[in-house]
Amino acid sequence: MSHSHGVPSGPADPRTRRVLAAVLIPAAIATLVAMAVLWPGRIHLGSAGDPGERVNARVTAIAGTTATVRLGDGSTVTVDVPSGPGAPAIATGDDVVLLHLPGAVPGGRDYTVVDHQRAGPMIWLLVAVVLAVLAFGRRLGLTALVGLAVSFAVLLLFVIPAILKGENPLLVAVVGSAAIMFAALYLTHGVNVHTSVAIAGTLASLVVTGLLGAGFTAALHLTGVAGDDAAFLAATQAGLDMRGLLLAGIVIGALGVLDDVTVTQAATVAELAAHGDRSRREIYRAASRVGRAHVASAVNTLVLAYAGASLPLLLLLATGSSPVRDVLTGELVASEILRSAVGTIGLVASVPITTALAVLVVRTRSAGPRSSPPARSPRHSRS
Repeated sequence: MSHSHGVPSGPADPRTRRVLAAVLIPAAIATLVAMAVLWPGRIHLGSAGDPGERVNARVTAIAGTTATVRLGDGSTVTVDVPSGPGAPAIATGDDVVLLHLPGAVPGGRDYTVVDHQRAGPMIWLLVAVVLAVLAFGRRLGLTALVGLAVSFAVLLLFVIPAILKGENPLLVAVVGSAAIMFAALYLTHGVNVHTSVAIAGTLASLVVTGLLGAGFTAALHLTGVAGDDAAFLAATQAGLDMRGLLLAGIVIGALGVLDDVTVTQAATVAELAAHGDRSRREIYRAASRVGRAHVASAVNTLVLAYAGASLPLLLLLATGSSPVRDVLTGELVASEILRSAVGTIGLVASVPITTALAVLVVRTRSAGPRSSPPARSPRHSRS
């Protein structure tokens, strides 16, 4: 039995529904088979380049450049107060994380403060998010949270381990994104024909995004090793396809915006078909106007999201003395421009693709037999 939580389930054309099922069912089966083939199994996710043991502790006193901290077993040790750019600022009573490296520095201390403990505040933050979503979304909010949990499970249990195992990052990202798309959209919006349209539109747009990303990554001669994090990962994980990792990030990043647009377009077409006597062409034009307004805001959101994540990089470039042309064409900035540009094109393509599919699926009132107009009353006819 189909059910709907967010996307209206209006009347659908039976023939087009069968065609849609003939496309999506094999796609879902192929996704499951690909996940089974690429499944990484159990791999050791160690801390590369970090041989020390991490220990939780609490700061009990600070005197000048040293601090006294109490370990979990009740013992106390003396550590140096962190200093320098990016060093954690500590105060008495703070819960901190220590790195235990005995004998690493001759004459140095065995413990070093490396970070603050954040588990408690993060748990309360997540609880606040869950309560806010449930209070406003109710049943739809619950299904959305379940879909979010599935998304995190696919990323943490499949995508990341498979890439670390040495599988092709782009292939893993496409398969993982497809699994997330099927599970999250059906869980959140119900199993109905209009959600299936949104999934088909998202899948087609992801293909466009992936192909454009692969083409322009090659055309721009990007290596995927631009920032310090990527360089460290390339050095510590031998054989990792860094260019494929760049493409994988583009595909997964685009998915979060694409499903929003495609679901909106499918719902818009369903509402227009259910409330009004319009032809398919009229519905397509009306829904496209809604889509253009949505894309205009979503593109801005996408670019600002990338800019916000890269704000330290932008500040660093703004304070440099290199010419603007050299800065923009350098691999570090070119990679971010590629993410924004390819994601934007995929987002724009999703509107006509999803709208066209949704229009083909709905059964418009104008397509059925029209009733003849009521006869005029003799009292109102002209003589």
